[in-house]
Amino acid sequence: MPNELKKVDHSALRINQAFIIAFLVLGFLLNAPLIVALVALAMLVGTAFKRPGFGPFYTNVLKPLGWVRPEVLNDNPEPHRFAQGFGGVVLVIAVLGFVLGSTVAGWALTWLVIALAALNLFAGFCTGCAVYYWLHQLNAPGFVKAPPPNTFPGMRPKER
Repeated sequence: MPNELKKVDHSALRINQAFIIAFLVLGFLLNAPLIVALVALAMLVGTAFKRPGFGPFYTNVLKPLGWVRPEVLNDNPEPHRFAQGFGGVVLVIAVLGFVLGSTVAGWALTWLVIALAALNLFAGFCTGCAVYYWLHQLNAPGFVKAPPPNTFPGMRPKER
């Protein structure tokens, strides 16, 4: 059923975004494109396995220790996976920029991912989710989920 919502742990999503931001900023500060490549890999593997890329740290460390409490909301997981996968692809293009000698383009794309992850983490707006819902409105193939009721496309649902 296309509009059936599922339980999505938004704490896992936020931890994922925090790790993405932290590692990418560290990569920039150390001028280490390899870190960008590793974050891209984590994001793409997470997308393939339908989990946040850095979700295992949340699930196996932070949650059991009680340092982060789950925030399970009725939501669509597909737009979040699309956003993570798209971010991973942007980072792969950034890495190609580094390999081809265009460090300015590589770091610009890296900072784009940092900025969008920060927008999601701190303001609760997922640009990738908004793009997913926009593609849904255009009836693009594969984009079958509509935004949760009474939610602006891309904004975190409020109900628990």
